[in-house]
Amino acid sequence: MKSIFASLRFCGRPFPAFRLAILLLTVQCLLLTALAQGVPSPKDVLGFTPGDDRKLASWAQVVEYFQKLDASSDRVIFREIGKTTEGRPFVYAVISSAENLKKLDEYVAINDRLADPRMIKRDDDEAKKLIAQGKTFVLITHGIHSTEVGSTLSSMLTAHRLATGDDTDIKKILDETIIVIVPSLNPDGVDKVKNWYDKTLGTKFEGTNPPELYHKYVGHDNNRDWYAFTQVETQLTVKHIHNAFHPQIVHDIHQQGTNASRFFLPPYEPPVEPNVPQQLIDGYTEIGNYMAKMMRDDGFEGITTNTTYDAWTPARAYSHYHGGVRILSETASANLATPIEVKFEDLRGRLGYDAKTVSKNFGPVWKGGKWTLRDITKYMTTGAFYLMKHAAENREQWLSKFYEIGKEATRSRTDGDVVAFILPNPDDGKEGPSEDLFNRMALISILKRGGVEVNTTDDLKVDYKPYGKNTAIVEMSQPYGAFAKALLENQTYPNLIDDEGKPIPPYDVTAHTLSLLMGVKAEPVYGLISYSNAEHGAGRGCGKKADNAESDLVWNGIYRSPQPSMDEGWTRWVFERELDVHCEATYSSIGNREILNGKGLPRNAIIFPDQSPDSILNGYKEGTMPDEYVGGLGENGVANLKAYVERGGTLVFLNRSSDFAIDQFKLPIKDVTDGVKRKDFYIPGSILRTELDTSHPIAKAMPKESIAWFEDSPAFEVLDDTTVKVIARYPSDPAKVLLSGWAFGTEKLAGKAALVEVKMGKGKIVLFGFRPQYRGQALATFPLLFNAIQR
Repeated sequence: MKSIFASLRFCGRPFPAFRLAILLLTVQCLLLTALAQGVPSPKDVLGFTPGDDRKLASWAQVVEYFQKLDASSDRVIFREIGKTTEGRPFVYAVISSAENLKKLDEYVAINDRLADPRMIKRDDDEAKKLIAQGKTFVLITHGIHSTEVGSTLSSMLTAHRLATGDDTDIKKILDETIIVIVPSLNPDGVDKVKNWYDKTLGTKFEGTNPPELYHKYVGHDNNRDWYAFTQVETQLTVKHIHNAFHPQIVHDIHQQGTNASRFFLPPYEPPVEPNVPQQLIDGYTEIGNYMAKMMRDDGFEGITTNTTYDAWTPARAYSHYHGGVRILSETASANLATPIEVKFEDLRGRLGYDAKTVSKNFGPVWKGGKWTLRDITKYMTTGAFYLMKHAAENREQWLSKFYEIGKEATRSRTDGDVVAFILPNPDDGKEGPSEDLFNRMALISILKRGGVEVNTTDDLKVDYKPYGKNTAIVEMSQPYGAFAKALLENQTYPNLIDDEGKPIPPYDVTAHTLSLLMGVKAEPVYGLISYSNAEHGAGRGCGKKADNAESDLVWNGIYRSPQPSMDEGWTRWVFERELDVHCEATYSSIGNREILNGKGLPRNAIIFPDQSPDSILNGYKEGTMPDEYVGGLGENGVANLKAYVERGGTLVFLNRSSDFAIDQFKLPIKDVTDGVKRKDFYIPGSILRTELDTSHPIAKAMPKESIAWFEDSPAFEVLDDTTVKVIARYPSDPAKVLLSGWAFGTEKLAGKAALVEVKMGKGKIVLFGFRPQYRGQALATFPLLFNAIQR
C-alpha cells in the first residue's frame, strides 16, 4: 500500500516522508509543551471541580488558583491589596483581553474623567470621545456571606472560562469590558465554613451552619457596612476597587433560602431610596430583565424578578451612589455543599410571588426534586455571563449613563434644592476637643472614604448669616453628593400597607441617617453660601493602654452564646474600638460554661447583647448540633446570674435580651410591645427620639435629647418605681417619637421607658430597649452603654 506521506506535495513537489514525520513530531512536542504550560482548570489546583457535591475549597486554594491563572494567562492580572480581619490575603483579579490589560491605566483614567465631568469641564463632545475609547468596567463580587458557598466556588469557574474561552461571546466580553473579580469579600469566612463542614462531614450534623459568626465581628452584617465602612474588608474594597475602577456594573452574587425561587434578579421591589439616580433604576431594570429572559430561554426554571429585595439603603448598595448599578443575584441554597431534596408542596413564595405558580414576576415553575451545589454554580455562572454579555454589547450605553449621572450630580443647585449640609463645630467658643468633635471627625472621615468632598472653613456665611470657626460644609454639587445626602438627611419611608391592613416589611431596615446615629448636627442649606477653605484637625487615639488595675472600665464580660449573635460581634468590635481610642473598655467573652459554673465571672459587669430570650435560656436543642454546643443557661444559669447581681455585680441587657431579664428575674417591668399585632404596631429599624434624665450617672454629660435605634425592640412600663429608675423615655407626643425611618403605631411608645435601671441586692440590672451600639454606628448612644458598666 502506498504510504500516505508519498501523496503529500510541497510547492508542487513530493514532500519527503521522513521530513514530514519530523515536522509532525515537532508540532506534537510543541503542543504538549503548550498544554503543560497552559491555563489550569480549577480541578488542576483544587483536586475537584467547583460544584462537586460535598467539596469546598480553602481560601489558600482559591488564592493559589488565581495566582496560577495570572501566571499562565495574559488575560488575567491578580492583585493582593491587604489583609483581612484575621490576617488572610484580600485579593482580586482583573480579566480582559491582553491588549486591554496593557492599557489598563489608560482605561481607568478615562473612567475617572467620566465619573467626575468637572475634569473635562462638563464638555459633552469631550465626553463622547472618552466614551468611544473607554471600556465597561464590571465588578463581580462573591462570597460576602460565607455559608453561601456556591458564590466563591463559582468565581473560579467564571475566571477560567474568561481566561480560556475562544467563542464569539467571550471575545466580545474581553474586547469591550474589563472584568474585576473578587473571589470572596470575606476570606476568613471561607475557612471557617470549610473547617466546620469538613469536621461534620459524614455525621448527622453535615450541612449545618458553624456555631460561630463567619466574620469575626459582624457575621451576615458585613453586607450592611457599605456606608459606615467599619470593617477592614469593606474599607479595602471601597478604596482599592470601587473608588479605583468606578465600575458601571456591580454584580453581587448571593444565595437565599432553600424553598423559595431558584434565582432572583432585579428589578427590585419598591421602594427605591430617593437619592438613587433614575439612570441606575432604568439600568438595573434593563439588565436584570435581560438576564432573566436569556436564562429562561435556556431552560432555567424558578426565576423571579421585582420581588423580595429592595433598593432602599446604601448599606447594601455602595455603587448606587457612585454611578454604577448593583445587580444582586440570589440562588437557592443546598445544605452548604450537601445536596437536598425539595418537595414541590414545600415550595413557598415570598413577597410578590408564589413559587408554585407562574406569574408576571415568577416562572417557569420548578417542580422540585434534588438540588445540588452544581445547580447553584450553574445558575450563578450562567447569570454572570449574560450580565457580561450585556455589558459588552451595550458598552457605549453604559458609559453614557455613567457620564450623565456624573453630569447631573455636578450641576449647580438652584432654589428649592438642598445646596449643602453644614456640620457646625460643636466646640466653637469652648475648650476642646470634646467627644462631639471627635464624632464629627469620624463622620467626616466616613464621607471622605466614600469619595465625598468635605471642606472646613472659618468664614462660612449662609444667606449672609455667619458661622463659627472650623465649620464643615458638604456641597451637593459634586460627584457623590447624593451619597452624602442619603447619610445626612432624615429618611421618610413610605407607608406600605397590605390588603389586610398590615405594614409590609422592608427587606432590611428603614433608616440610615448617620449624622443622627453619630450625634452630629447636620443642617441642610437651601440658600446662598460663601466661604474660603481652612484646614483643621485634632488627633485622636490611645497613646498608652490602660492598666487593668487602674481603668474605670475593666473586668467586664460580653455574653457569647453557642448560637451566634451578630449583635454580640458588634459589641466586641465596639469595645475593641473604644480600647484603641480611649485606652479603656477592656472585656472578655463569657459563655454558658462560666455562668453555669459560677466561676471566672467578671468582677464588674456582664453585657448580654441583642438575642432572643429563648436562645439565651435554652440554646440549641438536643440533636440539632454536637453535644458541646447544645443548651443554654437554664435555671441554674439564671440563679447564678441573680447571685452575681446580689453580690454587687452589674448585668446589662440590650434590646431583645431585656425580655429575658424581665421574665427570668421577675422584674417589675412590662414590655408594652409584647404580643401586639403588626397591624397595630410596627417599627422596622428606625431612629427614634428619646428624652434623658441627665441627673442619672448613666446619662451624665449627655444632652437631654438623644436617640434610640429601634428594631424588634421592647419598650418598658414601670410597675414599681421604688426599685426601677427610668433613664430614657420616648416623648409623650406620638408625633414626636420618629426621627428617621418608619414607625407605625407610635402611640404604643409615647411616654414609655427606653432605658431603665433596676436595683437588686448590692448590684443592678440595666435594660436597654434599643441597641446602643447598633452596627458600630450609634456613637450618639455609646456613652450610655459605657456609663452603664462604670464601677
